[in-house]
Amino acid sequence: MGRKQQLPRPGPPPGPPGDDTGCAILHVDMDAFFVGVELLDRPELRGRPVIVGGTGTRGVVASASYEAREYGVHSAMPMSRARRLCPDAVVLPPRHDRYARVSAAVMEIFRSITPLVEPLALDEAFLDVAGARRRLGRPAEIARMIRAQVFEQQGLTCSVGVASTKFVAKLASTRCKPDGMLVVPADEVREFLHPLPVAALWGVGDRTEEALTRLGLRTVGQLARVPLATLRRELGHALGTRLHDLAWGRDPRPVVPHGPDKSIGAEETFDADVDDPDTIRRELLRLSEKVGARLRAAGRAGRTVSVKLRRADFTTLTRSRTLREPTDVARVIYVTACELYEASGLDRVRLRLVGVRVENLIPADRAVRQPTLDEPETGWREAERAVDRVSRRFGSGAVRPAALVRRAWDDGDGAEGDAR
Repeated sequence: MGRKQQLPRPGPPPGPPGDDTGCAILHVDMDAFFVGVELLDRPELRGRPVIVGGTGTRGVVASASYEAREYGVHSAMPMSRARRLCPDAVVLPPRHDRYARVSAAVMEIFRSITPLVEPLALDEAFLDVAGARRRLGRPAEIARMIRAQVFEQQGLTCSVGVASTKFVAKLASTRCKPDGMLVVPADEVREFLHPLPVAALWGVGDRTEEALTRLGLRTVGQLARVPLATLRRELGHALGTRLHDLAWGRDPRPVVPHGPDKSIGAEETFDADVDDPDTIRRELLRLSEKVGARLRAAGRAGRTVSVKLRRADFTTLTRSRTLREPTDVARVIYVTACELYEASGLDRVRLRLVGVRVENLIPADRAVRQPTLDEPETGWREAERAVDRVSRRFGSGAVRPAALVRRAWDDGDGAEGDAR
């Protein structure tokens, strides 16, 4: 069965699109992105409740299908609670490398429309399409084109908000999910915003919402009618001013294209606190292998290696070292990470989480490499690139260091518990 037969095609948005004059800002949000990517490889799970996330006792939900959301499951929820709410759900471990590759392809679609693309995460981005109008048509037409191209090229659906500001465009994409499009005309922004709860405003967390509720302010419209001086006095000058502007639809922030990542890392929360140095080193090896593969996939190399060590009491220690030259070699990253761990004084302390990160990135082809005395002519870099080729063909984990084979057997299938 072909992909087009497996997936429902994006349909036209309900009702008339609205006047998109002056609405050059688009917010594109992929629908249940991690789950959507998994269903491309597991089409037999389509229509069933599916959860992607950490499978250990401390795992959290990274993404949930809309069938699972009907049971109250949502991202960032503890996996134990998600399983109680939806015991029949299929739980899959996350495959971040796979998601990153699909995300990069989706972002390339966006950049084929306009160079003004501001990614917010793997699964969402702002676009400024003002410069594309003469070539591609009105903003609503461009939004439809994006949805169609994402589906045709990647087999995934997305929702698009079209508005005059970033803030309203993001709200619009949320309102039309899943698989929808919503235009908020520039002259109807207040009518769109004012019935919404104050929690819809950027910057309103639990504490701010409680403060506004004490003032009797439950909707955006109620907040908008409060004098600016009162909001500044109650919430502080900066927050009061920002919420007042947002409540009236004022958001002057432009779409700012992002450059390449400044760092690449990975971390793991253990199912139970660990104080065994050998276990910690094996985890540092696994994470270093992951980071090295991500660096090579991105065509980047970095000079600074850092480790993140979180104790059982949640206090966190970070240590870093700058290398003589940039690297994308997992072996170098691992040796450095182990040295940082051993020098931290936490080698017999119970740890809840460990992480490895490489920073100060440059394009890999600009990295000047001097062979070390103990590096053969065909060394670690060539070996790891060979592993990359095998992984692309046969899947992640097809080849792994011997030290990690025991973990794979212990875990059942070698699945990762990283649900960041």
